[in-house]
Amino acid sequence: MKLNRTILAFAGMLLLASCTDLDLPVENELTPDNFPKSEDQLVLATGSAYSKIRPSYCVHWWYMQTLTTDEAILPARAGNWYDGARFQQHHLHTWNQTHSHIGSAWRWGYGIISTCNQLLALFEQAPASDAKPHIAAEVRALRALSYFQMMDLFGNIPIASTFGTKEVPQQKTRKEVFTYIETELKEVMPMLSADVNVNTYGRMTKYAAQALLAKMYINAEVYAGENRYNDAVAMCDSIISSRKFELAADFRAMFAADNGPATREFILAIPFDWSQGKGQQFTWFGLHYALQRKYGLAFLIDGPVSTMPEYYANFNEPDDVRTQAWLTGKQYDNNGAPIIIKTTKRGMDASYAGADGATPIDYHLEFTPNITFTNPTLFEVGGDELGKAKGYRSIKYSPDVTAVARDASNDVPVFRYADILLMKAEAILRGAAETRGETALGLVNQIRVIRKATPFQTITLDDILPERAREFSWEAWRRNDLIRFGKFEDAWGSKTNTDEYRRIFPIPASEIILNPTLDQNFGYK
Repeated sequence: MKLNRTILAFAGMLLLASCTDLDLPVENELTPDNFPKSEDQLVLATGSAYSKIRPSYCVHWWYMQTLTTDEAILPARAGNWYDGARFQQHHLHTWNQTHSHIGSAWRWGYGIISTCNQLLALFEQAPASDAKPHIAAEVRALRALSYFQMMDLFGNIPIASTFGTKEVPQQKTRKEVFTYIETELKEVMPMLSADVNVNTYGRMTKYAAQALLAKMYINAEVYAGENRYNDAVAMCDSIISSRKFELAADFRAMFAADNGPATREFILAIPFDWSQGKGQQFTWFGLHYALQRKYGLAFLIDGPVSTMPEYYANFNEPDDVRTQAWLTGKQYDNNGAPIIIKTTKRGMDASYAGADGATPIDYHLEFTPNITFTNPTLFEVGGDELGKAKGYRSIKYSPDVTAVARDASNDVPVFRYADILLMKAEAILRGAAETRGETALGLVNQIRVIRKATPFQTITLDDILPERAREFSWEAWRRNDLIRFGKFEDAWGSKTNTDEYRRIFPIPASEIILNPTLDQNFGYK
């Protein structure tokens, strides 16, 4: 298993501690007096925070960063997945403060923050050791990552840095939250591990913190109204000069079900495992049901998610390995034979009006680019075979043949080395000084060459957004990128809403009830 076994072990310890029979004497109990003492125990303790990342990272976080953009759409197919218009509202930009995914994302982020605060309080009572300040710094860095995610989604958010207080946390401006996160990361940076190995995989290291700061600085004009592009370059240079990361020679293998610590392009990844670390279900979401046998899967596939033609237009070179991460057109099995679906004329096309609609036919599965609606009000694309095949499908995260249910073992990157190179190139194009003899053109072409794309001869800022689309599909950065490039209000698919206030989501109505001091974001009142 790829997951860090110490983290899994701690999760088991928590379960045992919570399942005690009150009529039996307590022989083993975790208390500040006996836990955590050693470095191993301190690392074990962090598992309670890290384990909270997985459940929503590829679900609610991914929904809000991806389904609100041209990158992906989740329409209803034969009524399935309409789900009270939640996915439709993402696409149309018509969500409000009662949207369930918005509430789930808030609780996810603040659940991680609360656990980090609890751990830090526990560490304060633990005996002094050489390891304690370093592991505490790691927890603070993880908390900073969660605050970044909440700031990115919600803008003006409350900051809570202590555990157990009865006072409700006070809401801060987005700029104040930006400063808080930056200060935290700079304070803990000297104490974070500079190791890159199996023991630090999936954890907040010095380089993960630097990548987070680079992401903060490249977005600083959005978050704080500040030009921090030179700072973005400095953070990227710290990672580049470490020589501990490199672009993956095999793009597809980087997202395989057996990826993990050996992937030298990952700066921070979320480890998943189909049996012990659930939460990654991209295959179940995106793969068509008729492809189950081709990929040797032991579970049924639902396959509602596809991309928009506006997004796929960025994949304009067939030899680019990133283009090959999509399933398009007619589909064939591993031996080259057509994938045939046994159906009827009307089963293939519900609009067929002939009297022989019940006649059996063999339909050669063909993915088509356009997402057309048979019932726009219900976001319905049709339950016939043509409807089920609407939209090109991502195969970037290769199906996990070892899985027996929806969850897969492909680890999902948060920060990759390719992002560092593209952020540095973008910062230079936005006015930052060139460093290390590296130009924006050279940095981008490092990626294009290894991805088998034609190198650019010249480059402008307008080239960066399409390159980021090609490189980071299904990695939950599209909304962030579109906002930074002023494109989030553009039209795609059925979406025409141009309200700029939707660049941030509303504070969930339920949270304002719990904390009446929270002020709702502009536009949602």
